[in-house]
Amino acid sequence: MSVPELPSIVSPTVPGSASLEWARRLQKSESPDTTFLSNAFPVFWTRGRGSIVEDADGNTFLDLTSSFGVLGVGHCHPKVVEAIAYQSGRLIHGMGDVHPSTVKVELLEKIAEFSPIPDPRIILGLNGSDAVEAALKTAYLATGRAGVLAFNGAYHGLSYGALEPTERNFFRGPFQDQRGKFASHVPFGAAMEEVESAVTSSTIPIGAVIVEPIQGRAGVILPPVGWLRSLRDKCSELNVLLILDEIFTGWGRTGDWFACIHESVVPDLICIGKGMGGGMPLSACLGSSALMEEAWQRSSGEARHTYTFLGHPLSCAAALATIRVLQEEQLVERSHIMGSRFLESLNSLAAAYTNLVKVPRGRGMMLALEFDRPEFVWSMVLSGLSKGIILLPAGESGEVLEIVPPFVLTERQTEWSLNAIDEMLTALSRSF
Repeated sequence: MSVPELPSIVSPTVPGSASLEWARRLQKSESPDTTFLSNAFPVFWTRGRGSIVEDADGNTFLDLTSSFGVLGVGHCHPKVVEAIAYQSGRLIHGMGDVHPSTVKVELLEKIAEFSPIPDPRIILGLNGSDAVEAALKTAYLATGRAGVLAFNGAYHGLSYGALEPTERNFFRGPFQDQRGKFASHVPFGAAMEEVESAVTSSTIPIGAVIVEPIQGRAGVILPPVGWLRSLRDKCSELNVLLILDEIFTGWGRTGDWFACIHESVVPDLICIGKGMGGGMPLSACLGSSALMEEAWQRSSGEARHTYTFLGHPLSCAAALATIRVLQEEQLVERSHIMGSRFLESLNSLAAAYTNLVKVPRGRGMMLALEFDRPEFVWSMVLSGLSKGIILLPAGESGEVLEIVPPFVLTERQTEWSLNAIDEMLTALSRSF
């Protein structure tokens, strides 16, 4: 794909006629709850390269979402594409827990090299919920205690196990009568006294605390400096396991390989995914060899936690290539440098629009601009589309504009996007 460095809108309206036709077709075939459709949203993508995506009408957009934080290395990185193509000519599907592929073993060894947990044992998955489910099962098997402490605003996935520590009622409420109800919640960033009280007073004995080092879907919420370190110490004191959900924050998103490294925190279990697969579905739960041996017995022919696509060869090959790209192109370091510059520029912009926005926040290429009203954010998302920028709302009420660009975002693209955001803020200020 040959793409321009900057966006280009060629259709008279956005979405254009082709995207609107795809929306009509989708509405006739997909469950109504899945994709929001209107005359103003969404556009339907057909191709992508680097930080640029193209839609069905030939418009090109700058993707400041990394497609839900997945594509730190950018869309269709040539080395990832090459690895997938090579693997697809050799072995597309294997028997992950019966006759494993060699590429699965190679990936497990590579993940272990970067693990914050020394000498880990790893359970692979296909999405974040898979990794969280594996962590919750491991914690229960190791401790014999079913209870889990989580935090207000938490998002850990929507499968039934992961849904329980997820906090937002929008996701949990409709399934009230089917939920396991083994999780309790305290405020994110709560004092350790409150954490201890929640653990010791729970009617269901608590075996683990699960937390995002930075809450993503809640609106890029950072805890106080040192809080994660204190939480690690408190979990050790109370003899409960600390599970870090680094599905969003891992693999360079916060300017280091994992967010816990910023505070030298070693969890008992860590969940990873998103940026690891280079666009292919893949996740993992990691725990120390001692913990995993305690929780999971050696297989005698039947696995207690597995699935058909365990260690899928194409995803494993893509992940190996992605990790090499992160290393060779020094993209983790770039995430730190470019993210700091982007945040500094957002701070300057916000100072000029105090009637609309609060102080920007974030770390690395995981940034947020919080608005006074959710409708301001939706206006920014729609006006961004018309200019050629892909943006997403976050926060419980959609009051946060989430900015999580690919690490390969160029200097020119960064400058262009900041100028466009400035223009959008100016127009918004005049219209409200």
